[in-house]
Amino acid sequence: MSVSDFLRPRLDGKRFESHSIPLELLGDLAVLETMIVEVAKWKYLQKNPGRKRVPRKFSEGVSLNLTGVGEGSAIANICLIISAPSLFPADQFPGEHQVYFEEAREAIISAINAAEENTPPTAHLPAKSLAYFDRFGRNLRPGEVIEFTSSTLAGTAKLTRETRLRLLKAAEVAEHTEEIHIRGGVHAINQEEMVFEIILSDGTKIPGPMTEQHIDGIMDALNLYRKGFKVLLDGVGRFNKNDRLQKIESVEHITLLDPLDFQTRMEELKSLKDGWYDGLGIAPPADKLDQLAGDFNDYYPDTLPSPYVYPVAEGGIRLEWSLGQAEVSVEVDFTNYAGTWHALHLQTDEEDAKVLQMATKADWEWMVKKLQEIGETHS
Repeated sequence: MSVSDFLRPRLDGKRFESHSIPLELLGDLAVLETMIVEVAKWKYLQKNPGRKRVPRKFSEGVSLNLTGVGEGSAIANICLIISAPSLFPADQFPGEHQVYFEEAREAIISAINAAEENTPPTAHLPAKSLAYFDRFGRNLRPGEVIEFTSSTLAGTAKLTRETRLRLLKAAEVAEHTEEIHIRGGVHAINQEEMVFEIILSDGTKIPGPMTEQHIDGIMDALNLYRKGFKVLLDGVGRFNKNDRLQKIESVEHITLLDPLDFQTRMEELKSLKDGWYDGLGIAPPADKLDQLAGDFNDYYPDTLPSPYVYPVAEGGIRLEWSLGQAEVSVEVDFTNYAGTWHALHLQTDEEDAKVLQMATKADWEWMVKKLQEIGETHS
C-alpha cells in the first residue's frame, strides 16, 4: 500500500471559520475524486496513443481519503491511497501508476486558474472533464472560495461560484445545476405524477418533484396559498445557459413561512420597476434590498413580530408595526442607508423620533430594544 499527501484545498468563508467543513461540502470532495480518476485515464491515453482504452483495473485500489481538517479557515488534508500493487509490475508501483493521478490533479488546478484569469480552461482539460464542475463546487455560497496550490503556480487557483460558471461555459453544457434557496407560493400539485409548482415573486412558475418525505409540507403550503403563505425551499435547481432557473431537481428542506416573512417581502420588492406609482415611483435598488435583508436576518430576533413593509415613491421602503396602543414605523432611505424611526403612543399622543444608521449594529440593537419595551408596555 502506498499513502501520500496529495491535495490540501483551503476553504475560505464564514462557514469555515470554525476550522470545520460542512457535510454538504464533502459531496463536492467526493465528486473531485471521481473527476481526478477520469482525468487520470485521459492523461494515460494521451501518453499511450496506441491504446484505445485504459487497463481494465486502472483505478482499482485507488482512493482519495480525507485524513484531517487543518486551520486557516479550513484545510482539507487529502491523501492518495494505492492499495493494489499486484495489478502492476513491481517496478511500476507506485511510480508510473501514480503519475497519472498527479498529472490529473495539476491539470484540474490549472483549469481552475485559467477560469479565474479568463483564459481558456480547455487548454488544460477537455470539455467532457470540465463538465464535472456541474457537481464540484455546486455547494459554494457567495463569498466562499476553495483555494488550490500547485508547484506550477506562483499563487493559488481559486474556485468560486463565478469561476465555476466560467468552467461550465467552457464545457459547453446546455444546462447546469446549482444549490438553491428560493421563496414562493405552492399554487399547484399533481398527485398522480408526484410533481408540484412553486410561483416566485416575479411570477415565474417552477416545477419540482414531490417526494414522500415532503408531501405533507407541500400540501399544507398549497392549502394556505390563497392566504398569502409562502415557503422557503432548499434544494438543487437546474439552470439553462442564460443562468435562469428551469426546474427543481431535488428538494432537501421545505419550510412554511409567515405571511410577513421579511426576506420574501424583499424579493417581492425587487420586481418593482421605475414608475410603479402612477408613473412616478422610483424602484428600490435591488442591492440595497439585499443588504437590508441581510442586516435584518443578522440583527432582528424571531421573538419580535415582523413588520409590514411598503415601498415609498422616493425609492425607499417603510416598515410598520402595530404594537397594542402604539404605532411604530421606520422609513428607510437607501441613498444614505439611514432609517427614520417614529413611534406614536395612541393613548397619550406621545411621539418619539430618531435617525438610525441601518448599517450599524448598535442602531439595530437600539431599535430592537425599543420595540421590545413598547411591546411590553402595551401588551
